[in-house]
Amino acid sequence: MLQSMKHLEEFTAENVYISALDPETFQFNPQLKSLTIGQTDLSDLLPELFEPIPNLQVLDLSESQIKSLEFLTQVNLPALRCLKLRDNEITVINETIFQSLPALTHLDLENNPFTCDCSNAGFIQWVRSNNQTQVVNGHQYTCSFPVAEQGSKLLDFDIQSCWMDVSFLCFISSSCITLVTLLTSFIYHFLRSQIAYTFHLFLAFLYESRRRKKGAPHQYDAFISYNIHDEAWICREMLPVLEGEQGWKLCLHHRDFQPGKPIIENITDAIYGSRKTICVITRRYLQSEWCSREIQMASFRLLDEQKDVLILIFLEDIPAHQLSPYYRMRKLLKKRSYLSWPQAGQHTGVFWQNVRRALEAGGRCH
Repeated sequence: MLQSMKHLEEFTAENVYISALDPETFQFNPQLKSLTIGQTDLSDLLPELFEPIPNLQVLDLSESQIKSLEFLTQVNLPALRCLKLRDNEITVINETIFQSLPALTHLDLENNPFTCDCSNAGFIQWVRSNNQTQVVNGHQYTCSFPVAEQGSKLLDFDIQSCWMDVSFLCFISSSCITLVTLLTSFIYHFLRSQIAYTFHLFLAFLYESRRRKKGAPHQYDAFISYNIHDEAWICREMLPVLEGEQGWKLCLHHRDFQPGKPIIENITDAIYGSRKTICVITRRYLQSEWCSREIQMASFRLLDEQKDVLILIFLEDIPAHQLSPYYRMRKLLKKRSYLSWPQAGQHTGVFWQNVRRALEAGGRCH
């Protein structure tokens, strides 16, 4: 019938008992300007139905069991000025739907079971503030859901609480994300080496605890902690006496560290794999990051085992005021005696005998 009426501008149908309107129903009626379909089940309405009729100005779909207006987001009805949707089953409306209807000036949504909660906050705000579209009797729309709001007016619903909740949530979320990002960046750039060091320190503690329970012997008599600039003194003065004459088994960076193994793991294995740690202290030693790590780990072991496992040898006379920035070193010097190479002078034999006595406490490695 509609195919034969190609210049039809108005069409009305009621009590049409079909499962769904065919999308091609109006393909031969491009001039249709007014469409009324009522008392019909349009719950499965397809947006393709309106593609052939872009000149539509009035659309009345009252009493059609429509539950949602989402189909309007996909239609092209630039001339539609009047939309009637009375007595349907619409509960929630997304206000952005009306952006696809730029010419809309008349909207009738009476007798729909609206939900009065934050899901309709945007629509309520749109009804209150838009200056183009007249919402027929909008102030009389009542709430059907939730039960506590039944009978109250839709436009009386307090939407400020919705914006407040959303804004506060956004603020909290963005603040947390920013804080976590800053904290992660700080940890990565400034504390990653300290975290790795603490982790290996904990592993070393577990390793030493297991070793002591099993009664396993140490691999070395002493680990020599020194700055690379003092290596010449170590090779020229210390090794010939302690290894050559006295027969101690020593662990040194350049000789005994395992190639390819992370340096912090090598340090941990050296300190906990030796009976004692000898720290050869100079100004450069105090300024070295890795030397500081070595003496820190040795101090931790000293506190943990409560044994005489740390020997301090000063290669230089360092005034007390120059030691003041090094809190850990000052603390050690207050509690422990130390050996001074400059004070030994010409009596180096006595110096090395004192080192020997310090090493002999606790026996030898076998």
